Amino acid sequence: MRTRRLSAVATALITALLAAGCGGSGDPEAPAASGPASTAPAGPVTLTYWTWVPNMDKIAAVWNQANPGIKVTVSKQAGGDDASAKFLTAAKAGNPPDLVQAEYQHLPSFVAAGAVADIAAEAGPAKGEFSPGQWGLVTLGTEGAYAIPQDSGPMMLYYRKDLFEKYGIEVPKTWDEYAEAARTVRSKDREVYLGTFSSKDPGAFAGLAQQAGAQWWSISGEAWKVGIDDAATRKVADYWGGLVKEGVIDDMPYFTPEWNKALNDGTLLTWPSAVWGPGVLSANAPKGEGKWAVAPLPQWSAGENVSGFWGGSSTAVAEKSPNRAAAVKFATWLNTDPQALRLLIDEGSVYPASAEGQAAMTEPPAYFSGQPDFWQQVQAISATARGFTFGPNVNVTYNAFKDAFDKALRDRSPFADAVRVMQESTVADMRKSGFQLAP
Repeated sequence: MRTRRLSAVATALITALLAAGCGGSGDPEAPAASGPASTAPAGPVTLTYWTWVPNMDKIAAVWNQANPGIKVTVSKQAGGDDASAKFLTAAKAGNPPDLVQAEYQHLPSFVAAGAVADIAAEAGPAKGEFSPGQWGLVTLGTEGAYAIPQDSGPMMLYYRKDLFEKYGIEVPKTWDEYAEAARTVRSKDREVYLGTFSSKDPGAFAGLAQQAGAQWWSISGEAWKVGIDDAATRKVADYWGGLVKEGVIDDMPYFTPEWNKALNDGTLLTWPSAVWGPGVLSANAPKGEGKWAVAPLPQWSAGENVSGFWGGSSTAVAEKSPNRAAAVKFATWLNTDPQALRLLIDEGSVYPASAEGQAAMTEPPAYFSGQPDFWQQVQAISATARGFTFGPNVNVTYNAFKDAFDKALRDRSPFADAVRVMQESTVADMRKSGFQLAP
C-alpha cells in the first residue's frame, strides 16, 4: 500500500517551486499589477486559465491589454465535480492549465495529488486582503498557501419579513429561539413551516457545522485526522433531527419544485443559506421580491457572532505550470486589485473573497431593494465565518451524507447515526487510498 503524506506532497511542491524560480527577473514588460513581488518570466508568456466565472474572458482582456508580457487565455468550464475531475486528469497526464478555478472543498484533493503549487512564498503578502477564516480555506491548516481566495459563501439567515410580522415572530438570534419560532408558526398555521432540513445538500450542513466549531479534517504531523463525528457536528445534527422528529421543521430538500413552490407561496419562511441566495430566490420565488430580508445566522449561545461558509472558490496555480511566477502574478491581481475586483463583481457576478472587494458592493440586489444595507450586513457576517480545513476525499463524505441522512429521514432514526456513517465512510476511503491517518 502506498503511503500518501501531506508533508511529502508539500515538500515536493516546495522543491518544484524552487526549481520553477528560474524565470529570472526584470521582465521589461512586467505587469503593473498590485500583487506581491515575484520572479517575473524571462519573456512573453501565455497562460491558460480554466474557470466557470461568467465573462472571465472580458476580465482577462483587461489584464492582457495592460500586460502584454503575460497573456491569459480563458477556457470556460462547467464547474462542480466534473471540472475538478477534469483538472486532476489533465494534471496526471501532464498537460494541466496554468491556472484553475478551485472550489475550496476540492482544493485538498488537488494538493494531495500534487496537482497545484504551494504559492505562499509569492502570494503570501495577499493574506492581509482576506479574513482569517477565508484565508484558512486555502492553507489546509499549514504554513503553505495552495491558491488565492476568489469568491466567498458566508452563511446567513434569509427570512420572510412580512410573514414574520404576520405570525408575530422576532428574528431569532439563537438556535433555541429559532426552534421556538418554528413551534409558534406551526401552532398558528399547519400549512406553514419556518424551515426545512435538506438531506441533499451536504455543503449547507458543513457550513452549519463550521459555525458550531467543527473541524472535519485536520493535519497532525504527517497524517490526516478525521473528526467529522465530533461534538459540534453531533450537536448540529441532533438539533435538526429533533425539530424534524417533533414535526415543526419540514424535510423537503432544497432546490426542488416543492421547495421552490413553498418559497414562492409563503409556506416556507426561512432559508439558512449563503451569500448567493438572492439569485436563487429571485429565480424560484419571484412573488417574494421585496419581502425577504437577511440577518446573521442564529447562534448557539447568546452573544456569539460566528458563521460558516457554503461554497466559494479560489484561483490555484498548477504544479506543472512552466510559468508559475506569471500565473501567481495574474491570480493575485485578479483577486486583490481594485480594478479586477470591480470587474469580478460587474462582469462575473462574483461575491469577492477579499474585504476590499466586499466593501465595493453597495447597491442591494434588486430582489432585496427593501433592505438598503444588504451588502453591509453581508460583509459584517462574512468577517465572522470561521471555515475549516476540507479533506482530500470530500466527495466521499458528501455522498455518505446524502445516503445516510436520506436513510435517517426515511427511518426516523437519530441524525447522529448519519454523522457516524459519514465519519466511518470517510476514514475507510482514506485508508483504502493510502492516506496516513492519525488516531
